[in-house]
Amino acid sequence: MRRQSRRLKNSHEMQTPVESFNRHVCLSVSGGYELLPKPLRSTSWRCRPDDQLGSGFRTILAEKLLHHGFRVSFLLITTQATAAQTQFFQSPAAVLPDLTIINLPPADVSNILTDEMRILTQLSIITRESLKPLKSILVALNPEAIIIDIFTSDAIEVCREISIPVYSFFTASTVLLTFSLYLPTLDREVDGEFVELPAPIEIPGCRAMRTEDILDQIVNVMHLTDRKNDEYKWYLLHVSRLRYAVGIFLNAWEDLDPDRIKALRENPFFKNIPIPPVYPIGPLIEKGESLTEQDAKILTWLDNQPSESVLFVCLGSAGTLSSKQLGELALGIEMSGQRFIMVVRPPTDARADSMFFTVGRDENDPSAYMPDGFLERTRGVGLVVATWAPQLVLLRHPSTGAFLSHCGWNSTLESLVEGVPMIAWPLYAEQRMNAAMLVEEAGVAVNVKPEERGVVVGREVVKRVVTAVMEGEEGKRIRRRARELKESARIALENGGPSEISLLRFLNIWKCVN
Repeated sequence: MRRQSRRLKNSHEMQTPVESFNRHVCLSVSGGYELLPKPLRSTSWRCRPDDQLGSGFRTILAEKLLHHGFRVSFLLITTQATAAQTQFFQSPAAVLPDLTIINLPPADVSNILTDEMRILTQLSIITRESLKPLKSILVALNPEAIIIDIFTSDAIEVCREISIPVYSFFTASTVLLTFSLYLPTLDREVDGEFVELPAPIEIPGCRAMRTEDILDQIVNVMHLTDRKNDEYKWYLLHVSRLRYAVGIFLNAWEDLDPDRIKALRENPFFKNIPIPPVYPIGPLIEKGESLTEQDAKILTWLDNQPSESVLFVCLGSAGTLSSKQLGELALGIEMSGQRFIMVVRPPTDARADSMFFTVGRDENDPSAYMPDGFLERTRGVGLVVATWAPQLVLLRHPSTGAFLSHCGWNSTLESLVEGVPMIAWPLYAEQRMNAAMLVEEAGVAVNVKPEERGVVVGREVVKRVVTAVMEGEEGKRIRRRARELKESARIALENGGPSEISLLRFLNIWKCVN
């Protein structure tokens, strides 16, 4: 068993809200908003208005800063925002005391973007163009600091020109952070493609990483690589700029990934880059949301199921499966005989992330693409929900016994905080990295996906894994570990817990400025 978090004693002076800071904080993250604390000072931060990019994380961090006496403003990039995203920023949840939302002028990218560009390239270009008025905005706001995410790295040069300290909020996993900080070195030292390396990638102080697990920006879905492609170049540029930050906020906690957090702090390699101080302040997750009539029907069904008997299946707000893979997944779950709630999107034979810029509660009809007779045969045993369901509410429900997930970091944290074991089904981006960590290190998941990309997982494999997790000894083992991490996460965030102390240490640095 891993060591448990312990409260830090003699830290009473760090637990009270920092009302005396009176600092002006700007939050500036790709597609997002900006934070400012009351008069005098400012710290600026921007973020993206998309669920899959972690806007909820930034909202929670904004609430924490507000609690400690900061006035907050989000600089909102409106280009490419879906109706659902726009609705979020106009909702009561986004209207908090001392919170201001500033819409950046929409950037005209119509002559720059092409259909062939992949997500990271599009996102980087949209953000770069949207940030062009940032300098004048920050001069007017006169913030003390700016908090950015990794894809808003263009803000760093602007802030250096006007002497505004930059902090980075890294909303993905510690696995991706350590890899990202090591990537510029890897790029310099390795000739050819990373996937051709004869051995796993050795990141100093960290567990070796299989080349097949590295993120999609470096290895595409057909297991071919091209370090000359734009998406790789953009990612390398963004991560190369991380060392110019004054500090890095990390949405994780000490017990979840202790070895990598220790490496970031103590390993000579990271000290010599050098990297800025890393502040693990997680897990930051949303508190939940108001429920629709459809959501209430799902919960009513769930209320009538036995404890820990339901498999919740959701592959994220942007992930999609091919028609064949969706059919095999559905039939495998049916063959297992387990109760289930399955959130589905229309299948596509394009990339698994092809719906990334179309997030929303778009309606669709599962009967048009689920296997013939599946909905009728499983009526009463399971629910098939089109496009969207209240994920955190369902994970929190006592009838939920396991979560088949794409291992996006938001979903991963929600599952861990609720103590729900996982079946890992990674699709794109860094999700294979996350899945490997959850299965092999944290011990809270079982991996169902084959190592080779693009291979369809058959129904028999799905049946075997689902049955093992819901009924077998393996399921009991990962459920025990998930409960341990749930308790660890709770302790991390309470007064005197490691994550709370980490945040307050950072705030005390601002308190001492000038």
